[in-house]
Amino acid sequence: MPVVSIAWLRDDLRTADNPALLAAAHDGGAVALYVLDEESPGIRPLGAAAKWWLHHALRALRHDLEALGIPLVLLRGPAGDVVPAFTQEVDAERILWNRRYGGPEREVDTAVKEWAASTDVQAESFQASLLHEPWTVRTGGGGPYRVFTPFWRTVSAMDFRAPFPAPDKNAAPPDGIPAGEDLQDWNLLPLNPDWATGLAEAWAPGEEAGLSALSDFLAGPVQNYDDGRDRPAKPGTSRLSPYLRWGHVSPFQVWHALSRVRGNGPGPDVFGTEIGWREFCWHQLFHNPDLATKNLRPAFDGFPWEHPEGSGPQTPAILRRKAAQSPSRSRPDGLDPLDAWKAGLTGIPLVDAGQRQLWSIGWMHNRVRMVAASFLVKNLGIHWRVGEEWFWETLVDADPASNPANWQWVAGSGADAAPFFRIFNPQTQAKRFDPQGEYVAHWVPDALTPAYPEPLVDLLESRRHALEAYESIR
Repeated sequence: MPVVSIAWLRDDLRTADNPALLAAAHDGGAVALYVLDEESPGIRPLGAAAKWWLHHALRALRHDLEALGIPLVLLRGPAGDVVPAFTQEVDAERILWNRRYGGPEREVDTAVKEWAASTDVQAESFQASLLHEPWTVRTGGGGPYRVFTPFWRTVSAMDFRAPFPAPDKNAAPPDGIPAGEDLQDWNLLPLNPDWATGLAEAWAPGEEAGLSALSDFLAGPVQNYDDGRDRPAKPGTSRLSPYLRWGHVSPFQVWHALSRVRGNGPGPDVFGTEIGWREFCWHQLFHNPDLATKNLRPAFDGFPWEHPEGSGPQTPAILRRKAAQSPSRSRPDGLDPLDAWKAGLTGIPLVDAGQRQLWSIGWMHNRVRMVAASFLVKNLGIHWRVGEEWFWETLVDADPASNPANWQWVAGSGADAAPFFRIFNPQTQAKRFDPQGEYVAHWVPDALTPAYPEPLVDLLESRRHALEAYESIR
């Protein structure tokens, strides 16, 4: 009888370049386990858009694993309890996983490893989600990097391993493996109303779609990425962010595929730097587990940001659905600035276009993300955490490291942050990066109609107020 080995999958929902799955399948007794853990202390529950993606990602993964003769078992609960219990139930001799780098997640993994050691179950972890291990890269002074350029100079000089193949087909799947829970019972999909129509039209979660997106990007857009990445109306970006976030493709696969097109202009090298920013964000989170809740620069603890009452991601549910579905509307009387920002009703066309794109397809062009975030934090004076929570709720690529790190970058409170006085002017940004107004016209067709609302704030006056507030904490 083959040894039963559990590949405990998390944000690595793929078959190729998955060292934990490959090791589990080595002796022919692999079982894949996914645990939906929203109960362990410190584990951040997924946002609504991420749940939609996860549902379809697990369906695609089950199909891919079935072709390899590997069962996928779905369970819910605190992983520190669920994983040991399942290991004992199936009499597994090994538990294998790919490492995670968030603080609460590492605590769970450590507890499982300690339990395994106490019961003679072999536990082993692998590097699969980052090109570098955050604890191996230090500044000359021995601390973590706080500035991107020297960080990436160090990391990019490393020799990154080649991607691993997918496991061979399992000729004799292990017997007696429980069916686990029904994915449908997890209620990850939106109902009454189903607001995910735009997401389904824009995305196909899963490994096959992720590898296809990578191939399409490298076959064309990457060559002009240095300029194309800033043009929100053009297909100049990779759109790989959700596939990397959920591990449908690995950074090793992307890096080595990218190496095959380097030398044909600056585009591939610029895109490689974007992979570096993903690494840098995770480097920050590893060394600062409270990245999503605490300013990295303590001086900003005294910044007079507003914290609107009831500003959690659940508000305003009805408004944001109607706003995204209505081709023309005005701003309702009494709508507060935060809700107007969420609904794309600020009266600033580029900001509104980004917010409506976000709600429609669960994704926003990165250039516009910076503009929309800057407007919230610096023109409306609302705390970056409020915006970070909204993006966490609405992005299909909501990443535990990149989302808070990028919000802190815009706010000026984070590592390698843009100076606070560098405030994105959405009008200037639109003229430079959407000069023909194509992006705005697509997402805000009402921008030139009488129904379009007046701007929430005067951009110059609100900029002056922001700079005065910054002077108060210097």
